[in-house]
Amino acid sequence: MSTLSIVLIIVAVVVIAVLVVLYILGKRLQKKQAASEEQMKAAAQTVSILVIDKKKMRLKDANLPKVVVDQTPKYLRASKVPIVKAKIGPKVMSLVCDAKIFDIIPVKKEVKAVLSGIYIMDVRGLRSGLETKKEKKGLFKKITGVFSKKK
Repeated sequence: MSTLSIVLIIVAVVVIAVLVVLYILGKRLQKKQAASEEQMKAAAQTVSILVIDKKKMRLKDANLPKVVVDQTPKYLRASKVPIVKAKIGPKVMSLVCDAKIFDIIPVKKEVKAVLSGIYIMDVRGLRSGLETKKEKKGLFKKITGVFSKKK
C-alpha cells in the first residue's frame, strides 16, 4: 500500500469516529432539552402583561436577577438574548423571551403570556389577534420572482 492510501484510510476512520461521537452527544442533548421543556411546561402560568419595551441585549445589561446571571455559563453571558420589559400587575420586570415569538410581541400593548419563571414561552393577543410579520424573501426567491414577472 502506498503512503497516500494509508493516510486517507486513517483520515476516514478519524472522521467517522468524530461523526459517531457528535451523533451520540446530540442525542443526549436532545433528551436533556426535552426533559427541561417538560419541566417548564409543568411550571407555566398564563398571565396578562403590558409590554413596555423589547430588545436584544446581553445578560449582564438586561437587569436580570443576579442568580440568573450566575447560573448562566460564562461563555453565554456575553451573547445577546431577547429581553422584554413588561409590567405584571404593579411590578415592572425584565423577562427573557423565546426567540421564536420575539418578533410577534407587540410593544406598548397588553397581551396574555405563558410564563415559566422569568421566561416567556408563548404569547396571545388579549383583545385582538397578534399581527404576524411577513417572512422576508430570500435572494433566490427574489431572483426567480423577477424572472417570472417578465414572462
